[in-house]
Amino acid sequence: MVDQSSNNKYEQGLGKNAANFTALTPLSFIERTARVFPDHTAVIHGDTERSWIETYHRCIKLASALNKRGVKKSDTVAMMLPNVPAALEAHFGVPMCGAVLNALNIRLDAKTIAFILDHGEAEILLTDKEFAPIIKKALSLCKAKPLVIDVDDDLAPDGEFLGETEYENLLTEGTPNYDWQYPENEWDAISLNYTSGTTGNPKGVVYHHRGAALNSIGNITAWAMPPRPKYLWTLPMFHCNGWCFAWTVTALAGTHICLRRTEPGPIYQSIIDHKITHMCGAPIVMGMLVNASSREQKTLPHTVKMLTAGAAPPSAILEQIETLGFDVTHAYGLTECYGPGVVSEWHPEWDELPTAEKAAKKARQGVPYLVMQDLTVMDPTTMQKTPADSSTMGEVFMRGNNLMKGYLKNKTATEKAFLGGWFHTGDLGVMHPDGYIELKDRSKDIIISGGENISTIEVEGVLYQHPAVAEAAVVAKPDEKWGETPCAFVALKEEAESSEEELIQFCRDNLAHFKCPKTIVFTELPKTSTGKIQKFILREQAKTL
Repeated sequence: MVDQSSNNKYEQGLGKNAANFTALTPLSFIERTARVFPDHTAVIHGDTERSWIETYHRCIKLASALNKRGVKKSDTVAMMLPNVPAALEAHFGVPMCGAVLNALNIRLDAKTIAFILDHGEAEILLTDKEFAPIIKKALSLCKAKPLVIDVDDDLAPDGEFLGETEYENLLTEGTPNYDWQYPENEWDAISLNYTSGTTGNPKGVVYHHRGAALNSIGNITAWAMPPRPKYLWTLPMFHCNGWCFAWTVTALAGTHICLRRTEPGPIYQSIIDHKITHMCGAPIVMGMLVNASSREQKTLPHTVKMLTAGAAPPSAILEQIETLGFDVTHAYGLTECYGPGVVSEWHPEWDELPTAEKAAKKARQGVPYLVMQDLTVMDPTTMQKTPADSSTMGEVFMRGNNLMKGYLKNKTATEKAFLGGWFHTGDLGVMHPDGYIELKDRSKDIIISGGENISTIEVEGVLYQHPAVAEAAVVAKPDEKWGETPCAFVALKEEAESSEEELIQFCRDNLAHFKCPKTIVFTELPKTSTGKIQKFILREQAKTL
């Protein structure tokens, strides 16, 4: 607020007003693009192709229809959708009516989905018919009773309809003349994204309009994206709102090419058919492309820019994928910072380095986005910066406008995350002399498998439910395809019997399948004098399996 009584001449009569101040929001991106490039192609999905003016009007009609259905400011609209046009439209239509978009991870189990629907207090649920079985179960478990809207995608397999109406019918209830508004405050929530639940239930990360707009722009500068890119949706839109690229590509009047499933054959074919310029994906996507069969793999007619984040991609994969025609940029971030907020900025002189050294440079997490205020490595106890010597480990800290508002309904966790005026990532790393950070370990014991975060505590909790298990500890096991997979070390109860197959199946019956251990080792667990399991020993053992 400007103090009009101040003696500062630059504040006298110079306050904010409707003419000189507007809330930052990515909603402005689609409004501008539809005005400037109305006839340019916005979305391609199978045989469906829509212009920007068509897409804009569909988003407005969605906002209008939701409003007519009673959705108001700060209500939650959840979606259980793959990468289809309806998911993109929801990124604009939902906040256009003041509501908050909660994109559900389509790989989650019914119990977790039920928790999220309850915790986020979902009023509306947009769901693809492919996921009807798991959504049906989730709805039976949760207390929330959202209005269910089915999305009948032409490319979806057959499935049951659960809702009151279908998405296209819902749009007919709206009008393109709906007077949608910018947020009253750029600090207003725009989306709700849940972590993978590092301790117990997942936490609801709340994004604001300001952060969403700024990190979307940050993507442009970090990746040097040109106008009107052809962007292939190989990254799920439920991952931090597609790392904000749902908004970024729209800002650039690009074309969104949707893929329901991330598979090597369709990726290669889409690149050729649609002249794809940009795509994102976890290192597993890179491995998938490198290891594709000769039938699936195609010779690319042009270079494709690829942004990857997650566990650092193996140098061998980086070398191989670039020989296939992909120019890879490595980024780092968390749900709490809108996806990528750190990028391994490339220096032209590094082009002359030997291949292995170039890969090592590229594998570092890097430097903060232009829109992030600061990134550092500190001792989490003293909050003093560690030396930039490439070897002294500390915790990675960040601050800036592209950090979350906080965790929904969890004041304690929010205060802990922002203690000392920095966001505590929980990731351990080093600072190099050139100011680039490199991750070395994860203090939270999170396993990143195929771009998905897996809580070891959650997996251990399920294993402990098995009647034969006395002790269990889960750690990351390096994997060429997935980056990491869960490896469980288990001590059985006296006289109890079990097998690797039995325990894996038990986990599959009680967890999302991607969270389940791929390896079970029966052994006595190493412990400290106080009885704490020494996971660092187990991690080293897992590397040799």
